[in-house]
Amino acid sequence: MGWRDKIDMKRLPQHIAIIMDGNGRWAKKQGQIRTFGHQVGVKAVKDVVEGAAELGISFLTLYTFSTENWNRPASEVTALMELLVDTMHEETPTLIKNNVKLAAIGDISSLPEKCQNKLADTIQVTAAHTGLTLVLALSYSSRWEILSAVNQIIEKVKKGETLPVEINEHYFKNFLCTAIMPDPELLIRTSGEKRISNFLLWQIAYTELFFSEVLWPDFTRNDLFQAIVDYQQRERRFGVISEQLA
Repeated sequence: MGWRDKIDMKRLPQHIAIIMDGNGRWAKKQGQIRTFGHQVGVKAVKDVVEGAAELGISFLTLYTFSTENWNRPASEVTALMELLVDTMHEETPTLIKNNVKLAAIGDISSLPEKCQNKLADTIQVTAAHTGLTLVLALSYSSRWEILSAVNQIIEKVKKGETLPVEINEHYFKNFLCTAIMPDPELLIRTSGEKRISNFLLWQIAYTELFFSEVLWPDFTRNDLFQAIVDYQQRERRFGVISEQLA
C-alpha cells in the first residue's frame, strides 16, 4: 500500500504551503551549477501540483523567490527570472487542462517587467478556474508583508478614512497578501533544513510543520502524500486539551 492509499480523503488540509529547498545542493551533488538544480526543480513542482490537484487540495502555496534571494549572485537571479517566465509559458496549457488557477503573493512590482507581464497574463487566463489555486510567493517575505499591511492602514489614517475602534486580527488580515485564502494547515520544508525562513509567519500560527530530508528536485507527489498522512495522524488542539475535542 502506497502513501496515496493511506490518505483520509475526508480530512484533507485545505491549504498546503511548501518551502522548496535544496536545488543548489542537489546540483552540486550532480557536479552541476546551481541553476541546473532550479531547472530540474521545475519537474518536482509540476509533479507536486498535479498530485495536489488530484487529491482536491484547494490551495497550494510555493515559496518560489524570497526577498532575500535578490542577494544571490546576479547570474543566478537572472537565470531564475528567465526560468520563471519560460515555465509559465510552457505550463499554462497544463494549468488550463487541469483547471488550476494561478495566483501570486509578494512584492510583484519588484520583478522584471517581462516576469510581471507573463505572470499577469497567466493569472488572467486561469482566473475562472475552479480547481486547485496555485499560489507563487515571489519577491516575498513575511516581514515585508506585515510591514506592508501596517503601512496600508497608516495610509488610510492619513486619508482620513474611518477605521474600526480596535484593529483586531480579522481586520488586519484583510491587508495581508493572503486575505482571500485560509491559513495553511500544513507547511512542508524539504532538504532537511528546520526553519521557516521568513515565510507566512502570521499565517502559520497553528500550522502543522513537516520537515523532509528529500532535496527539492527529488521531491515527488508521493512525498507530498506522505506529509499529508503524517499531518492526518496529528491532533490539532488549537490551545485546548484533548478531552475538549472529544
